[in-house]
Amino acid sequence: MQAETAALPSAVAIAAQVRAGRLSAVALIEAHLARIAARDGELNTFTEVMAERALREAVAVDAMVAAGRDPGPLAGVPFGVKDNYDVAGRVTLAGSIINRDLPPATADAVLLRRLTAAGAVLLGTQNMDELAYGFTSENAHYGAVRNPLDQMRSAGGSSGGSAAGVAAGLVSFALGTDTNGSIRVPSSFCGLFGLKPTYGRLPRTGTFPFVHDIDHLGPFARNLTDLALVYDVLQGHDAGDLACADLPASPVGPGLGTPFSGSAAVLGGWFEELADAQGREAAALVAKVLGAAARVTLPGTARARAGGFVLTCASGGNLHAEKLKAAADEFDPATRDRLLAGLLIPANAVLQAQRVRTLYREEVLEVFRHHDLLIAPATPCSAPLLGQPTITVGGRELPARPNIGLLTQPLSFIGLPVVTVPVRNGPMPIGVQLVAPPWREDIAFSAAALLERAGIVTGPE
Repeated sequence: MQAETAALPSAVAIAAQVRAGRLSAVALIEAHLARIAARDGELNTFTEVMAERALREAVAVDAMVAAGRDPGPLAGVPFGVKDNYDVAGRVTLAGSIINRDLPPATADAVLLRRLTAAGAVLLGTQNMDELAYGFTSENAHYGAVRNPLDQMRSAGGSSGGSAAGVAAGLVSFALGTDTNGSIRVPSSFCGLFGLKPTYGRLPRTGTFPFVHDIDHLGPFARNLTDLALVYDVLQGHDAGDLACADLPASPVGPGLGTPFSGSAAVLGGWFEELADAQGREAAALVAKVLGAAARVTLPGTARARAGGFVLTCASGGNLHAEKLKAAADEFDPATRDRLLAGLLIPANAVLQAQRVRTLYREEVLEVFRHHDLLIAPATPCSAPLLGQPTITVGGRELPARPNIGLLTQPLSFIGLPVVTVPVRNGPMPIGVQLVAPPWREDIAFSAAALLERAGIVTGPE
């Protein structure tokens, strides 16, 4: 049994072949390790490749198949995790050097354990913005992640290594985190499907935090079926994360064949004015297929974005205050300066941000009384060049690194579920956000499935 290296089969196809005994998990993992060795030197998607662990897990999968046992729905499928997920025996660096003296993790993160229990094989940890505070994955300690579609361009951040690894075919899927857009931005820049679920849907137990009030976990994939399969495996309550809702799993995979028939609307105002022509066109293409004739404006969006900035800065600064006092020079200067600024934010500003959050959530929930799905570009533009200092937003030149998340941050602020889908309507792809009401990831998946079948959204070839 030989692993294919030229083609890049889906996770669903890989698992089916492995479970049927037609493909060796060991051969498959060896092929992916060889692919990583050949390509990752130029892309810089991994912080650590765990070949020994991967081969050990692959041997176990093949042994289960040989014994007539089912290894699980992700049997043999290779994946990666962002560097802020705990991996047993390894220090969780979170893209920093300030964490290097922490004790190694004693167990894998909960979501990682769920994947390996389903037969998936971990290939390693993946590069990111330091401490998840950024949108470009240009890491001062470990180097910049390069976009496999154009290596001169950003892969997005902060989960850039995870996205670039999937886009390059080094892994079949990957896990990231999303506080202000860190799954949706890399999905947009790398042309992938990405999911930021409802806040509290997936447990964060065993990941290094950034902003407890806003941190989400979720997957990247090359196609929607793979994304749905991985999401279904990840679901379930865990008491280790107090924010994790004690809800039964709500599988979306079985419903992908059900055509979306709800009411969809395009988000105008902020989400239209701060997107370039390509982003607006991508949203319009999606809207046409989904029958979204209505346009909705959310007046509170600018305040919500500001409130998200305040909470991010203040929470991040507070989390790292002691280390900033002890060893400020060990931080990436761009990260350090933002964290220090966060320490200066007064408590009344944080309180006001939380009030804005409540008001904005009420405003958006009122819109969901009339519409089932909202549509918006994921990023103000497609992937900028690495090191590019500014982007053009609404006719103005703005600093690139803090403003790439203009269209994602307000939605994170109130914890809405979003599936980002890739539209290839320019030299580089751009993502569109399919925004659903809380706990209704199934609606966003159903709409994405219709778009994928129509050929409007497609992953990497």
